Amino acid sequence: MADWEHRPRCDEAPAWAQLAQEARRFTGEGAFDLRAAFADDAQRAQRFALRAPQVFADLSKNLWDEPVRALLTQLAEQCRVEQWRDAMLAGERVNVSEQRPATHVHWRWAPDAPTSVENCATDAINLQETRRILDDMLAYAEEVRADAAITDVVNIGIGGSDLGPRLLAQAFAATAAAGAADGPRVHFVSNMDGHQMAQTLRGLRAESTLFIIVSKTFSTAETMQNAASARQWFEEQGGRDTARHFTAVSANTEAAARFGVGRCFGFDAGVGGRYSLWSPVGLAVAIAAGAQAFEALRHGAREMDAHFASASLADNLPVQLALLDVWQRNFLGFSSRCIAPYHHGLRSLPAYLQQLEMESNGKRVDAHGRTLPFASAPVTWGQVGSNGQHAFFQALHQGSDVVPVEFVLVRRAAHSLPGHHEKLLANALAQSRALMLGQEGDAPERHFPGNRPSTTLLLPDLGAASLGAVLALYEHRTAALGALWGANSFDQWGVELGKRHAGDIADCLRQGSSAGMDASTAMLLDEMHALPSV
Repeated sequence: MADWEHRPRCDEAPAWAQLAQEARRFTGEGAFDLRAAFADDAQRAQRFALRAPQVFADLSKNLWDEPVRALLTQLAEQCRVEQWRDAMLAGERVNVSEQRPATHVHWRWAPDAPTSVENCATDAINLQETRRILDDMLAYAEEVRADAAITDVVNIGIGGSDLGPRLLAQAFAATAAAGAADGPRVHFVSNMDGHQMAQTLRGLRAESTLFIIVSKTFSTAETMQNAASARQWFEEQGGRDTARHFTAVSANTEAAARFGVGRCFGFDAGVGGRYSLWSPVGLAVAIAAGAQAFEALRHGAREMDAHFASASLADNLPVQLALLDVWQRNFLGFSSRCIAPYHHGLRSLPAYLQQLEMESNGKRVDAHGRTLPFASAPVTWGQVGSNGQHAFFQALHQGSDVVPVEFVLVRRAAHSLPGHHEKLLANALAQSRALMLGQEGDAPERHFPGNRPSTTLLLPDLGAASLGAVLALYEHRTAALGALWGANSFDQWGVELGKRHAGDIADCLRQGSSAGMDASTAMLLDEMHALPSV
């Protein structure tokens, strides 16, 4: 076993027991109070602020103090997070259950790694070949953008083949970055529910539509069902050149060719779906925003990679965020985390992070198969601000559960409408302040307890570099958290379980049977069989 594989799990490190002792100061009567902490330390905000490329982080409104943060940093040292990080960046097989490296970072380095990680490049992936594939993909994207005959592009994928590209396409569209408005309209279809595909196809024309089928294996059930329906629609609408109007992104190039696509952009098996937007999975993004914007996106991510690779543990933003997650989940007992991005272009960020964080670290065993004696990934949820203020913020301020909130703010707007952005930012800062301060009320229903934690991440704008940096930040935070917990953040065996059951149940629906099913499923199938399907 490699040296990094012998690391202690977080609960086996000496700092873990010390943190458990410290946690007693944060519960019960006389517990730690943020308002008192700020009153006692005029420099608290500055002490708990961190800078990373394109991101300024205010961690001061969280329920921790210097002794806790120092112990958490010791925990990272004792768990040898730096050695694990270096192994991941070097392309070692950190995905131990599948015996694969995690190569998503290499796709944004090609052909050159950032200076601070230049010694990490290995034979895990051929950076020159990666650059060639990206160049081909970006050249194709520019061809599509320049083709006046193509007015609409439909990206067919699910999970990582949908959420990341969808988020980025929305972000670029909101800021009209790099001439995004000059390209064709880009649509996304992911759901097995045919209503989404039917609604998307409504108003499109076969001769002016390009379909991109994104599936690593080219066998994902939802994607292949939607792809088959798209091809059937294309042919029924009189479409004649399937190869011109269907493109694939897949590691299974042979299956893609059998389907009839004209072009297929491949990538290696080490790229996990939820980490894959830097590979050809980002083709729809490159078409929506242009090759220049896609390259700037990769550049921003490389800057964050360099920070993650070289900053000390105490100043390393992805690591410190992961340590804060450990503190809040395992010692303060917070079971969920709310994501509140205050920018229309980031409205899909909560959904993207749900997959990234919960699929990566939603594990009850560690990488060696041992049952974890502590809770793992909290529920990640949220909504774009300021909409969330009129939906669930009531519960955040006065509900019985304490939920840490993560505000994501963008300083500069890309629109020229007066007054909007200042008021938007004011609302975000006001919510963070109100969660901390609370309010003494003249009646119980008007009392707000306050002392509720929040983190604020501030981006200068929503340009490509900022987007690349913040998404890389979230990736590294998620992976570092998995390293602390001893989990494998790069496999997802639980995703496959429901798929296997779905195949058997689909057979029952086709055959009008419920044989072999449990009593509840059999009852529901019998009820469905009794109802007309049309």
